[in-house]
Amino acid sequence: MTDVVYDFSDRVVAVTGAATGIGAAVAGAFDRAGAKVFVLDIDVDGGTDVAGQLERAAFVRCDVTDPEQVEAVFERIRAEDERLDVLVNNAGGFWVQRTTEDLPLEEWQRVIDLNLTAVFLTSKAAVPLLRTSTAGRIINVGSMAGQTAGYRTSPAYAAAKAAVHSLTRVMAHELAPDRITVNALAPSAVMTERIRQVRDEEEREATAATIPLGRYQTPDEAAGWVLYLASSQAGYMTGQTVSVNGGRFMT
Repeated sequence: MTDVVYDFSDRVVAVTGAATGIGAAVAGAFDRAGAKVFVLDIDVDGGTDVAGQLERAAFVRCDVTDPEQVEAVFERIRAEDERLDVLVNNAGGFWVQRTTEDLPLEEWQRVIDLNLTAVFLTSKAAVPLLRTSTAGRIINVGSMAGQTAGYRTSPAYAAAKAAVHSLTRVMAHELAPDRITVNALAPSAVMTERIRQVRDEEEREATAATIPLGRYQTPDEAAGWVLYLASSQAGYMTGQTVSVNGGRFMT
């Protein structure tokens, strides 16, 4: 996917969780395709570093679980550019693999807020700006964990990502009259820093062995699919969850 050339010149893009991993790859891919990119993250050092390496990017610190901070970010985008063309809801993740029995309520709520409530907050704030675009796009980064079970994860993460896939369909139906498409990406194992922290080398090797293609996906490969969903080629596609998992889960 990264070999495909897209032209997002004069487009304005906001990417949440863009300081590392898939989000950083997505921000870089949009920048190379000519877009102006708002790099949103709570990680000031990481976000500043990512934006500093791009030609048309600005870092804005944002806790996407905080309604006031989210509103302020999109007010800034309105003030600077008066519109938004693409919102990529990428922020998410979990910190510890647990069972339902072992999961503390506080951790459940934090994971739900980061992976699901944040998508609601940012989408709600972005929609008025997306209506000013001729080709508005919302792309939610879900997960194979929200589609199936059978491997270790966080129950809260899996539940939140399943809800993200459902919310994607609801928003797609609501926003179709505004010519805004809403789709989701459901990757499986992507080799990010978070994966290295959550799973040790032995676990990572065991996971790779369960993937028919025999390896983890790269962040750049995931980013290529995000650009496709934002492109004119996907203009008639909405309410869909695209599974990109190396054959690990087939329907």
